[in-house]
Amino acid sequence: MVYIRVVFWLLFWVLIASFLHYTLPQTDIARVSDTYTKRIDFGENSIFWAAPDVGNDATATNRDVFFIQAVRSNGRVMVYRNEDTGWGWPPYFKFDTSNLQAEAADLKSTVEAPKWVAIKHYGWRNELISIFPNAVSVRQVEGPDVRIIPWFTIFVLVVLFAIFWAIRVRWVRFRKNRINPVVDEWTDGWG
Repeated sequence: MVYIRVVFWLLFWVLIASFLHYTLPQTDIARVSDTYTKRIDFGENSIFWAAPDVGNDATATNRDVFFIQAVRSNGRVMVYRNEDTGWGWPPYFKFDTSNLQAEAADLKSTVEAPKWVAIKHYGWRNELISIFPNAVSVRQVEGPDVRIIPWFTIFVLVVLFAIFWAIRVRWVRFRKNRINPVVDEWTDGWG
């Protein structure tokens, strides 16, 4: 019984952590090497793609998606998709996909003359099932060693921890003051 509870809570917190890791913004320092548009046919990985842009056919099985190719300072490549999130989840309210694509194209650079950029994104990259993180913003930075402090993520995690702690404290008090006395009274004669 104890093992089942441990496994349940472990799986619960792994799912919560995975959800937060996917949806909270992350920033990569990289050099934009190319930008392009590709027609995507959605399949089994369609849950990892944003909803169609406002005004587009929501039932379409394919659409054009912008991509940003980048190379990190350690030489590893990363490909980002560039889609509007609109009013959906996650709530980035991103409606400027075309502008972001133009900014990224303007920041393209070569190995000989690199322009380092901070690419804020959410999501994961998985080559096996072809999922890409969604770029939210691109801005030029001084170099590859720039340190970006994720204030928004810190704020969200602190607020979520405070909510969890408040619920936990109230539950413990309720259990101690209301449930335990009733159970103790009910099981008093069992001893």
